[in-house]
Amino acid sequence: MSAKPTPVPPRPAPRLYLATPAVTDPAPLAAALPALLDGVDVAAVLVRLTPSDDRTLTERAKKLVAPVQRADVACLLDGHPGIVARSGADGAHLTGVAAMTEEMPGLKPSRIAGVGGLITRHDAMVAGEAGADYVLFGEPDADGRRPSAEAICERLGWWAELFEPPCVGFAATLEEAGAFAAAGADFVLVADLVWSDPRGPRQALLEAAQAIRLDSTHGT
Repeated sequence: MSAKPTPVPPRPAPRLYLATPAVTDPAPLAAALPALLDGVDVAAVLVRLTPSDDRTLTERAKKLVAPVQRADVACLLDGHPGIVARSGADGAHLTGVAAMTEEMPGLKPSRIAGVGGLITRHDAMVAGEAGADYVLFGEPDADGRRPSAEAICERLGWWAELFEPPCVGFAATLEEAGAFAAAGADFVLVADLVWSDPRGPRQALLEAAQAIRLDSTHGT
């Protein structure tokens, strides 16, 4: 009698990755974060800071890291790996293979190092082989340009099928969030679609969570 094939375990449901606006004064956002994150399945928050000196950046970051972590959510800094430890953040998001090569040794193994700015498949594979904790696809470049949603879906599906490190899709709309979840994203990064929603960020975040939950079920 032939052995039964081993069933393939279902893919875990994707989770949200929330990027903040560029922050100069952290006080209003720090006050809003507990209610925003309460009861929503957000895996991590990516803190974006406007340019300043390291001391000022560290103080800004500290004020945002604390409420995020109290919500049992990981807190990463967008760049600024040199202040990750001083701010208490869980890690940093690095942009491009060159930045990854330079900065990852200072973060690993104790901190999270995610990598974006991966233009080619080869770049993504280099990041994965170097030990990136996740790879990000679909974020805008310095000029605000980004691939089509179809191209991002293709890249996410390719990565999810072949590689072990998690992949993240940058969603500019709720429709993209659902599509990227269905394509194979482990995490869906949302940013402006949350903060610019006229109904408020809480409603947009709840809808994003719903979109990836429903569409990931349909896509598996």
